Amino acid sequence: MSEDNEIYDCIGNVWLWNSEKGSWHFFTITEKIANEIYFATSLKTLGLKRGFGAVKVRAIVGETIFTTSIFPNSKDKTYILPIKASVRKAENIKAGDEIKVQIELI
Repeated sequence: MSEDNEIYDCIGNVWLWNSEKGSWHFFTITEKIANEIYFATSLKTLGLKRGFGAVKVRAIVGETIFTTSIFPNSKDKTYILPIKASVRKAENIKAGDEIKVQIELI
């Protein structure tokens, strides 16, 4: 991880979202950290946001490092992090598991 970018440590549970087209595993970033991310990205982008308000991140779960985007959840004032199948397999993660995630804004 880069020393120049904002880095956040989060602990929480993985949850499953189902739809007609499949299911996805997510991790919710707490409101406190979500507020910090929103403020940090607002300063960097001067209000110019990516599609859906997505924020590009590098994440670490266990020994696995991956790049993805987090998405705002306006209902809860949080961000959600999709947990890729390759990450879940490498770290033996399933819905309901508590995990620690380190997130770097990139």
